[in-house]
Amino acid sequence: MSLDTVDKLVVFLAKRDGIDKLVKTFQYVAKLACWHVEATRPDAAERFKKWEVASGLSRKAFRTGRSLTGFNALRRNPGATPVIRFLAVLANSGEMVYFFFDHFLWLSRIGILDPKIAKKMSFISAFGESFGYVFFIIIDCIFIRQRLRSLKRLRTNDEPKEEVSGKVSEIQGDIVMRLMGISANVADLIIALAEIQPNPFCNHTVTLGISGLVSAWAGWYRNWPS
Repeated sequence: MSLDTVDKLVVFLAKRDGIDKLVKTFQYVAKLACWHVEATRPDAAERFKKWEVASGLSRKAFRTGRSLTGFNALRRNPGATPVIRFLAVLANSGEMVYFFFDHFLWLSRIGILDPKIAKKMSFISAFGESFGYVFFIIIDCIFIRQRLRSLKRLRTNDEPKEEVSGKVSEIQGDIVMRLMGISANVADLIIALAEIQPNPFCNHTVTLGISGLVSAWAGWYRNWPS
């Protein structure tokens, strides 16, 4: 299948995933460092806070146009079964809302748009994000279940050992990738919930910092060239 303009744009934008995960690591390391020294070294804490804020704004700039990714996923590969297609529509719709309103959040925080709309844009973006992540997690769980059944069948059939070994390795690799995806989505869901429904657990600096790093490092694993 030849790539059209939207496909090419999505591929181009996806190349920034690596730098996004690196800057996300900076963002949440800075958040934890700020929390660690704020009581004893307020000057250092202020510098770490600036690093965290700058990293967060940079990531929003990097994600410009990412709302097209979900649209293109539904257009090109909506899923093999009605259930997966339905879940994919819900998951990608949430992600599209997240990225679309995240653009306005970024513009309001850098002063291009009225700063007063930042809170509302942040809430809508986080709500779309959390909504989408719930269904992405469900999809990955369904596929992991299917892969485990396939492994069980492979280990009980009479195919040559070499062929079975290759198929088993491929399935196990896919399971690991999906587990990394679930880890990243759960971590990001916690961060989004801290914005939607503030609470002592989700909004604690350590919770946010660890969740951000889990998401970033799971993303590193998934996007690292094999």
